[in-house]
Amino acid sequence: MTRPPTAAQRRVIDAADPVTGRLRGTEFQLAALVGRGLAFRHPRPPHDHFLTPAGHRIREETRPTDTPVAAGAAPASGGTGAFAARVGGEAEAPAAGPARTREVHSAWQGLLELRRMTNRDGATDRPCGWERTHLVQAAALALEAAGHLPADGKGAGGYRVRATPQPEAVAVRESDGDALRACAATLEKAGWQAGEHSEPRTGTRYLLASPRRK
Repeated sequence: MTRPPTAAQRRVIDAADPVTGRLRGTEFQLAALVGRGLAFRHPRPPHDHFLTPAGHRIREETRPTDTPVAAGAAPASGGTGAFAARVGGEAEAPAAGPARTREVHSAWQGLLELRRMTNRDGATDRPCGWERTHLVQAAALALEAAGHLPADGKGAGGYRVRATPQPEAVAVRESDGDALRACAATLEKAGWQAGEHSEPRTGTRYLLASPRRK
């Protein structure tokens, strides 16, 4: 793609569902995004349109704080108003409560729907392409949706999900051993492979988790 999206196309992209990438717009706008490789029309009814990986990249260029960074935490929802799963240790985190619980549940259900619509076999028990390009957020969403508590940034217990130098792998840390193993069970149930490892210098246990392909 050589030309940037038009202002109208950018608005449609920016308004996409932050988890599923589902788009809303006129037939002309959606067709134009498909023609530019920024969206695709799902072959099954109701034939909704979704962002392609290129479309997600365009969206993230306008929302840089929505993307997990290699050094650590993704931001909590706020600022831009987009949803972000708790990765643990955020300086500013959304308030816990019924509203947050509903928001997380909705995001998880949206992610399962994205799996159904974008995995070639319609499987919902295996991560999809979006998760493989948003590893930290995807793993954190699986943990938060299952009820695990994220670290609060004050040194207390709770999970922390961080990027690693390894391709398609995140590190999950939790000071309590039983809680760490519970995180592993949750991720495996959500379609990830998770194994325990030890830090060479400290011996601290952590998980190395990757999206399962089969």
